[in-house]
Amino acid sequence: MSTSAQIPGKGQPDGGGAAAKKRSQREVARTASLVILAILITLFAVFNLKEVNVSYVFGSGKAPLIIVIVISLLVGIVLGYFADRIPRKKRR
Repeated sequence: MSTSAQIPGKGQPDGGGAAAKKRSQREVARTASLVILAILITLFAVFNLKEVNVSYVFGSGKAPLIIVIVISLLVGIVLGYFADRIPRKKRR
C-alpha cells in the first residue's frame, strides 16, 4: 500500500460533495441576510435625517436624528458589555 493514496473526499478541492453544498447554502443565506440588513439600515438612515435638539451635559445643539440614535446604540452596547463583565457575586 502506498502512503500517498488519497482518501476520497479528504484534502480534495471539491470536498465531500454534500458538505460543500451545505456550506455554500449557508454562505448564500448569510450574504442575503447581510444585504437585507444593509438595505434596512440605509432606509432607517434616510428616514431619520431630521435635525433634532440635543441637550448635552455642558450645553445643547442640533444633530441629525440618525446620529443621536447610533450614538445611543453604541453607548448601550458598551454599557451592556461592561455590565456583563462584572462577576455575578459583585452584582448581588
